[in-house]
Amino acid sequence: MPADGSDEELASRFAMMDRAKIDMQILSAAPQLPYFRDRDQGVSAARFINDAYAEMVAKHPSRFAAYAVTPLPHVDASLEEMARALDILGMVGVTMGTSVMGRSIADPVFEPFWEELNRRGTILFLHPSGLGACSPLIQGGLIWPIGAPIEDTLVVAHLIQQSIPIRYPRVRIIVPHLGGETSMLIRRLDNQRFIFLPKEAPKPADTARRLWYDTVSHGCIPALRMAVDAFGADQMVLGTDFPYLVGDVFQEAVDYIAAALPREQAEAIQDRNAQALFRLNPPKRKYGSGGPLPGLAGLAHADRF
Repeated sequence: MPADGSDEELASRFAMMDRAKIDMQILSAAPQLPYFRDRDQGVSAARFINDAYAEMVAKHPSRFAAYAVTPLPHVDASLEEMARALDILGMVGVTMGTSVMGRSIADPVFEPFWEELNRRGTILFLHPSGLGACSPLIQGGLIWPIGAPIEDTLVVAHLIQQSIPIRYPRVRIIVPHLGGETSMLIRRLDNQRFIFLPKEAPKPADTARRLWYDTVSHGCIPALRMAVDAFGADQMVLGTDFPYLVGDVFQEAVDYIAAALPREQAEAIQDRNAQALFRLNPPKRKYGSGGPLPGLAGLAHADRF
């Protein structure tokens, strides 16, 4: 992938960011997460990743921040690494797969993990695990084009079904790719909530609006408009899918927001929402007139080096 952290690569990346008027990327290791059955392997991998990302952020603090990884499914070890990464390394949040070794992240086994995220008021960025939602029918070349948004959709449904956003309201959860197909299905979920929710539960649409969503949709204007209609522009943050999307398609990931939405909504999504969510204030760089506003990009996607 074109994100090795070398001087040459970083110069090219910063130039690409500057062309798009992007001030800062938030680095994420997902979907290459340190999930191993062996606890020691998971801990070793998680520490390696977090140390590498912290070093990159320290070298370029005005251009990068980073999410921490944890060695799930080992909850106790994950709580220890979370504390180290957030308290000592200064990570801005935690990243987690939409599933963990075949288990839903809403599985009761992860309750202590959610409790600690909630206690801290942590940002949690989710990302598809690249497992085709564990379906034998979503394999090979379909895993990312079809499987990833299905995993996004499924994780939102699991969070709603287990009332995670309600029971842990201080966790600021970001779902990528506009939440998969959730915006298209939200009315269906409301109408059929009696099938999967207790009678006293709020409507799925109300719970879904407690989450945040990134704007990665390969420049699909109708999809962005539908997500904004379903969740509200205040719940959307800019995403670029770097390093999977580079060059012109990276630029499109920023530009299509202003092309799709009224100026006030576009400005909120390109900058203000992320500023409020992450409580970051990167120094504004000087750009030429016209084009998209400066903002935070790559909030939801993998930068590897």
